[in-house]
Amino acid sequence: MFNSRRIAILGKTGVGKSSLANTIFGEQLFKIGHTANSETNICQAQTRCVNGGNITLIDSPGFFDTDRSEKELKSEILKCITEFAPGPHAFLIVLKVERFTKQEQDVIKNMNQYFSEEFFKFAIVLFSHGDQLLEGQTIEQFVHDNTLVRDLVTKCGGRCHVIDNRHWKTNQQDEYRSNQFQVKKLLKTVDGMIQANDGRWYTNEMLQAVEKRIMQEVQKIRKSPGNMSEEKIREKAKSNVLKGVVISLAAFTAVALLGVLFCVGGPASAAVTAAVLV
Repeated sequence: MFNSRRIAILGKTGVGKSSLANTIFGEQLFKIGHTANSETNICQAQTRCVNGGNITLIDSPGFFDTDRSEKELKSEILKCITEFAPGPHAFLIVLKVERFTKQEQDVIKNMNQYFSEEFFKFAIVLFSHGDQLLEGQTIEQFVHDNTLVRDLVTKCGGRCHVIDNRHWKTNQQDEYRSNQFQVKKLLKTVDGMIQANDGRWYTNEMLQAVEKRIMQEVQKIRKSPGNMSEEKIREKAKSNVLKGVVISLAAFTAVALLGVLFCVGGPASAAVTAAVLV
């Protein structure tokens, strides 16, 4: 068990990211939406104590939605960058238990394109809509039957779990089909992965640069009049940094920022990092 864990939730709109966050926390904290144009398709973050340790869940917008405008997507990517800093301990890649259409297959291909080898050391594939599993079928058996999904799970070190935000809420005779059981298993996997990564979190030059800016703002706010809690101070610092980052990274496209966020190093990373630190 780790005292503090930052977990980022990734996936396209409509797969159940916000509902997953609510299921993990056991309360309705995250707004739920099912369309790319929904007001809920924004970066949301909440922190709660779960099993004696603090967990921050960061619900990201649909980075891989094909029908989002450049301006809208870029705005939410920048918000996520400030929420992710200094970096998540774990990424949950959310997919539905379903027959994968070409669109879903393209999303997985895009993930394979953007996500670096380093990223996958911190990633877990989480399937929603577990009620779509056949009777007696496990998520491992479902994964085995789909080559594209199987390859993604393999890149994530074989780490995969399943929940059902709607049908597995109540106590089930079949323990496997219980959210309480599955969330417990998921968090155990998260802790095991953090331990395997020697307690470190995923990070890169850009996230480190943003965290440096945030800590500078924290120091400024602490010196100002007022009696704010440390949590409120950091929230205000992130908000201030976000305003600056929006300006300093105006020249970079959403695609470029995604590439830098989920990869480590490279010319683009150096350029973005330099812009953040200006």
